Amino acid sequence: MVQHSKKVISAVPEPSLRRMPSYLAFSEGLLRKGQEFVSSTQIANYMNIDPTQVTKDLSYTTIVGKTRVGYEVKAMVEILSEFLGFTVMDHAFLVGAGSLGSALLHDDGLANFGLDIVAAFDVNTSIVGKKINNIEVYHIDQFRDLAQEMKAIMGIITVPAEYAQSVADLMAAWGVKAIWNFTPARIKVPDDIVVQNTSLYANLAIIFNKIHHDRKKGI
Repeated sequence: MVQHSKKVISAVPEPSLRRMPSYLAFSEGLLRKGQEFVSSTQIANYMNIDPTQVTKDLSYTTIVGKTRVGYEVKAMVEILSEFLGFTVMDHAFLVGAGSLGSALLHDDGLANFGLDIVAAFDVNTSIVGKKINNIEVYHIDQFRDLAQEMKAIMGIITVPAEYAQSVADLMAAWGVKAIWNFTPARIKVPDDIVVQNTSLYANLAIIFNKIHHDRKKGI
């Protein structure tokens, strides 16, 4: 049985949340190798951060470490998986079944993190009515009816940026509680809807900027 601490969990800073899936992946690797315990130093070396940061991040969870031994690997996997919400399967709608949307529909690994894309939507008649990785692509006009029927709580936006806000408005109007926005556009929704922006182009800009900056320095 996994031991949980009795402490009250406070709100977790976003940087800590962003590191936790990496802690989980590292622990899962150790579990497959049969390692029973892991220290904050081991995790820190893997992450290239300070061990005190690992300890602080894990303090937001109910994971309990043992003096001079570290954290039980099995407990790390089980508690982090539950803490991050990966053990509960949530339904999602994806709008924009083009190249990026199609890639996400083909990503069976999302289910390992608690995300089940149950339907996709588009306006392209050459796509509508077809299945991508066994997921039906519907016309966007059917979003309202299917939102009531399937009760998806998350919406994924992979449309061209100029259509992102109108799609977000549609999602907000029909019960979506969280939006994963893959466009460069910054959408506006009611405060009770969670938005996570993941712009591939922004990350690419950072990569190119660093490459060119290093070249200028002669590295």
